[in-house]
Amino acid sequence: MSKLKIIALTTTFIAVSMTSAMAKSTLDIVRERGELRCAVHTGLTGMSVPDSQGKWKGLFVDYCRAIAAATLGDPDKVKYVPVSSQQRFAVLQSGEVDLLSRTTTWTLSRDSALGLNFVGVMFYDGQSFLVRKDLGIDSAKGLDGGTICVKTGTTAEQNTADYFGMNGLSFKPVVFEGSDEANTAFFSGRCDALTTDASALTSVRVSNAPNPDDYVVLADRIAKEPLGPTVRADDDQWFDISKWVLNVLINAEEMGITAANAEKMAKESQNPSVKRLLGAIPGSGKALGLDEGWAVRVLTAVGNYGEMYDRHLTPIGLERGQNRLWSDGGLMYGLPIR
Repeated sequence: MSKLKIIALTTTFIAVSMTSAMAKSTLDIVRERGELRCAVHTGLTGMSVPDSQGKWKGLFVDYCRAIAAATLGDPDKVKYVPVSSQQRFAVLQSGEVDLLSRTTTWTLSRDSALGLNFVGVMFYDGQSFLVRKDLGIDSAKGLDGGTICVKTGTTAEQNTADYFGMNGLSFKPVVFEGSDEANTAFFSGRCDALTTDASALTSVRVSNAPNPDDYVVLADRIAKEPLGPTVRADDDQWFDISKWVLNVLINAEEMGITAANAEKMAKESQNPSVKRLLGAIPGSGKALGLDEGWAVRVLTAVGNYGEMYDRHLTPIGLERGQNRLWSDGGLMYGLPIR
């Protein structure tokens, strides 16, 4: 066989192999593997943290479990991959994980330039500051001239510079690669304040402070921080599945569907909206490439959004606030399942 024919056949083989690989959806890959790979925080109480037995828990962990329940039929078929702020986008872009379910702010640049799609908002947050009570500071402006611990590669870094510059204030940033380093530096007295999302500061205060009562999270919110899960932008089906799992969790709370009653309501409810959500009226499963029982499995595994919140965030003192349902004056609004 001539060299030209060998080259041509080799090129064709490579092209066919690449086309075959590209044609395989994320759902197919996850099912063939039998496991969802989910990137989470390295450890943030309430959001994603391993317990004393190494079992991962938290609001964003429950979302991983919900996706596994919908796609694999088992919420425990998840491999959790703890990642730092600097690693989180790269591990998703490279295909090392199928989903990034970590406190990540939805911004224009991240949504448009990284080849990623934000599924929705899991938690409406805002950036604030953790300070010692004995400093007597009750406002972020009281930190003028102070030192502030902040993680690099986060929205907090730029937001802090913007806020102080806009208000004619000065500060000295002390920048760290990871959360643990920043927390340790703050509690050892290297900084007057620690800044990040208010929810994270609440978690740090409860879990890491030598005496939580000696510290306070300021009421100021210097920037909006809508936090949500993220997927690659190259798979619309996976994006849709991830998006509608979140919407099922929110809608279920509004409809009174819980982990305890989901199966019963699927059989007995006469409410058309409930029946569509739970698959008693078929349609959502076929639309997503799943069976019609996917939503029941999700809710049986983790409960509705309110149950998740009460399980993980209420115990650490995070009030629902703007994360209440829209019908209760909050911002949580599930898209129609129809």
